[in-house]
Amino acid sequence: MIAPTVLVAGNPNAGKTTLFNSITGAFAKVGNYPGITVDKVEKQIDLDGQAALFVDLPGTYSLTSRSEEERVAVEAILSETDKAAALVIVADATTLRRGLYFATQLLDTGIPAVVALTMMDDARRAHLDVDIGLLAMVLGCEVIPMVAPRGEGLSELRRAVKRLLTEPYAPGNAVDLGGAEPAIRAVEAAFAEGRPALPARKARTRASWALLSIGGDDLLGVPEGARRAVETERKKALADGRDLDAEMVGARYRAVDAILDRVITSKEPKGRRRSQKIDDILVHPVWGLLLFVVVMFVVFQALFAWATPFADWIEAGVGAAKAFTKDAIPPGPFNNLVVDGVLAGVGNVLVFVPQIALLFVFLTILEDSGYLARVAFVIDRVMAKVGLNGRAFVPMLSGFACAIPAVMATRTIESRRDRLLTMLVVPLSSCSARLPVYVLLTAVIFDPDRKLLGFLAPGALALFAMYLLSVVFSLGAAFVIGRTVLKGPRPTLVLELPVYRWPQPFNVARATWQRVRRFLVDAGTIILALTIVLWGLLNYPQNPESVARFAGLREEAATIEDDALKTEQLAVIAAEESGDRLRNSVAGKVGRAIEPAIEPLGFDWKIGVGILGAFAAREVFVSTLGLVYDVEEATEETATLKDALRDAKHPDGSPVFTPLAGVSLMVFFVLAAQCMSTLAVVKREAGSWKWAGFMFAYMSGLAYVVTLLVYQGGRLLGWGI
Repeated sequence: MIAPTVLVAGNPNAGKTTLFNSITGAFAKVGNYPGITVDKVEKQIDLDGQAALFVDLPGTYSLTSRSEEERVAVEAILSETDKAAALVIVADATTLRRGLYFATQLLDTGIPAVVALTMMDDARRAHLDVDIGLLAMVLGCEVIPMVAPRGEGLSELRRAVKRLLTEPYAPGNAVDLGGAEPAIRAVEAAFAEGRPALPARKARTRASWALLSIGGDDLLGVPEGARRAVETERKKALADGRDLDAEMVGARYRAVDAILDRVITSKEPKGRRRSQKIDDILVHPVWGLLLFVVVMFVVFQALFAWATPFADWIEAGVGAAKAFTKDAIPPGPFNNLVVDGVLAGVGNVLVFVPQIALLFVFLTILEDSGYLARVAFVIDRVMAKVGLNGRAFVPMLSGFACAIPAVMATRTIESRRDRLLTMLVVPLSSCSARLPVYVLLTAVIFDPDRKLLGFLAPGALALFAMYLLSVVFSLGAAFVIGRTVLKGPRPTLVLELPVYRWPQPFNVARATWQRVRRFLVDAGTIILALTIVLWGLLNYPQNPESVARFAGLREEAATIEDDALKTEQLAVIAAEESGDRLRNSVAGKVGRAIEPAIEPLGFDWKIGVGILGAFAAREVFVSTLGLVYDVEEATEETATLKDALRDAKHPDGSPVFTPLAGVSLMVFFVLAAQCMSTLAVVKREAGSWKWAGFMFAYMSGLAYVVTLLVYQGGRLLGWGI
């Protein structure tokens, strides 16, 4: 037997998900921030012998949906196929006017419902007195006062839901919407025409919803007759000089205000005075922005500094596992696959975990405290200039540490259009993985003893320029994409500023683990697969003659009696063999094939191979160059590699790594989509490869064009040497 469905609906940040977790024992994301639930979460439970499937819907302020997440909630409530057996309407006692607006819309559907009045502890502290019995009588349904985190009201709510599922329910009267009633009845008749199974109350609600919708795409799925009726009634109202939207919204709010006048005995919550004083600073256009810069500096520094030791431990552990496996498995292709393919892929996944975990610890603390909503309000004024949402600032700033957690952080943005726009430009922030490339190139192309204006190091100036360039192009890309590919009206940022609360350690730990686990399960599998594929391209096919030749060289070296000399000779042979294998691989051949295309950028085929290798992770560019130049285990600090790059020559004898070529290469890395892990996460968050492919195409094209202009422009100005 299929369990009846119970929908849990309410405003964003009304405590809906906390209540859902408490009553079902589930572990959905909880936070003191609007827009936490971005999809339906469901769990079946037993209500003293009565099975029920509870569904936690995304928060919405009304049945007039605007974002994709709000549509999920509206479609579930108004669905004619997956019919809800009951509703749990969650309303925050401290913001009851807004909550009752949505609650009365839901009660008008006639679906059996109970109102869960949450945040009663906050209401009591604010000296806000709600007459629960009178509110229940006026609404025509049970009202359960609750403090869900402490379990207050949970048993009463469970019993109330069971009664809704097992006993007859008589809905109260629908709210009279005044002058809009004739238009509603006309559209209602069109909805019900030829569909006798549609309950009258739900037909009325669908009519009200259709009349309040913007039109066009918002009315997709509405029967043609109802669409014509909506257009007709709106034209009539317009001809009469009436605003149907204002009439309907105003009438409902007047009804809500009449209810509040009867059930609330204290309308001036004294407890908000301290909150308002704090808000005077946090949402101030100047002080609020400065304070946020300080907070984000701490977060940014933590992602750079605090995560590094953990990442180093992971890398050391993976290195130890690779060394053990390399000795445990006989030499050969399988050994190479496990060590350099599988274990390297696992390392590529795990190394992101410290930064992801730290970022979401901070984000959850900011959410739970109520601060993040204030941040979005303050930053929205700035971000609006380029068409971004105020919530986009945290992901974009986090992108300077790592694009992976930054893309995942876009989940806090409610609008799908704004979320897509943000994740498409976040990878342009110059992440920490690019830093080894910058460090190596600046050390190779600039004299460390030379100073500009007597005190400025050219390398430091170039490094600063790369970060500045990333900021400029991030904002520029948002401006362009938001007006072309993702063209559309930028939704006004509407936020309910929540009361301040101390973050709960258990919620912080649980939310962080859920996000880390999602990364490991979803994006991690893609990253691992791509790493193995890339390893194959960098190592195969192998030249049998070369394999035999290096095997002979190792046998000769094994006869050397001096152990130190033998170890040194074997290391030299290993480096030469790795370089030879790379040059003969698919990637090596592709590098040579693309040389004519990248030569105008100042790159030769060896740099092309490095760029291909860097697709695994940007910092891999350094070690790949080491392999091409026969330098084993190279890092950005390896002196041998630096010397090899300084000595590198084109066939005509000119140096490869001139200052202009080095700067061009850094510009390319600022703008190019050189990270398969980021593409994998964008695919996961956007829901398809389409957006990941678009991001790769536009970033690669942008990198090529800008680098071409830098290099060729520099040559025209005589900077080519």
